[in-house]
Amino acid sequence: MRIGLVIYGSLDTLTGGYLYDHIVARELEQRGHELEIISLPQGPYLFNLARGLFPPKHPLLRKRHYEVLLQDELCHPSLLRLNRHHHPSSPPSVAVVHHLLSSEPRAQWSNLFLSAVEKSYLRTVDGFIFNSQSTRQSVEAMVGDLRPQVVAYPAGDRLGFQLSTEDIASRCRRPGPLQLLFLGNIVPRKGILPLIETLAGIDRRLWRLSVVGGLDFDPDHAERARQRVRQLDLSDQITFLGALSEERLSGQLCRSHLFCMPFSYEGFGIAMLEAMAFGLPALSSAEGAAAETVTHGSNGFLIAPADSGGLRALIVQLHQDRDQLTRLSLEAYRAATKRPGWQHTAATIERFLETLVSAQYPHADRDFDTPTDQHAKR
Repeated sequence: MRIGLVIYGSLDTLTGGYLYDHIVARELEQRGHELEIISLPQGPYLFNLARGLFPPKHPLLRKRHYEVLLQDELCHPSLLRLNRHHHPSSPPSVAVVHHLLSSEPRAQWSNLFLSAVEKSYLRTVDGFIFNSQSTRQSVEAMVGDLRPQVVAYPAGDRLGFQLSTEDIASRCRRPGPLQLLFLGNIVPRKGILPLIETLAGIDRRLWRLSVVGGLDFDPDHAERARQRVRQLDLSDQITFLGALSEERLSGQLCRSHLFCMPFSYEGFGIAMLEAMAFGLPALSSAEGAAAETVTHGSNGFLIAPADSGGLRALIVQLHQDRDQLTRLSLEAYRAATKRPGWQHTAATIERFLETLVSAQYPHADRDFDTPTDQHAKR
């Protein structure tokens, strides 16, 4: 197949959604498909929406030489008019939905506006790829009955399975504070501020928190988080490490005890599954898709959004009961090893796209325009 993938900016951007797109694109290429990255300029939301309603000519999007056009749903404000006015012979457009922008915490009026725009976009596509059942249900609640769709779960095997069960058990029983890991970019929806407030109420001898993730996605929010750490005199307890290379991230995962992001709403949560591959039980939110991976009390815990007291009690309990921590850690590791890998994710998407393309182009001889414009070839 000849596939176009529409994204904002660079496919190397360090977020879970871009990681999903990047790995799937690589896997599809390895399976023999031609894939072109169509990079759109990204600015403030209203700027993107204006370009979507009054788009400049974009030769890549107007050429009909693709058999299918994947669109990261993040780009929805830039694609409204393009999808509505596409030529009947244009390739089917498929939205890759990681989570709905209007599901993030913000003022109600703002989310109502975002929801209206997203709804308008989602009704223009020919099919959907979802990263979880939770994401699928959110979209279905917004637009009603869905067109062709598939749930293609992310995988957790990107960094491999570097620890043995003996390594994990030994780490759990090592005396000292629990090493908690927050793994996500510092933006409001990831919940770093309520986590800081909650941890401040726990005996400081019992825990340390390492925060791994980009600080430049929302610099003001990142500065507020660091300022709050200083105000609470937690600088010796909480360390902001920024984004890490895969090698340094693996080292951090090897040293940590718990994946700790209980106030983050996730459409899936690739970081959580990658942490479980290192034997880290997940302390995750009861809202969102974490429940599709975390079995409460077995390989982690699902925390209600307002249950700060329960989180504090749980961390104290796991510090004191290292046998329970060991059982949870080994079960988290086993759960991760049983999950299908990224090759399975790509194969699921490949089968879905081939079915969609076959329905769009039922004849064997397909005639597409030959691309002559410069583009990013992956």
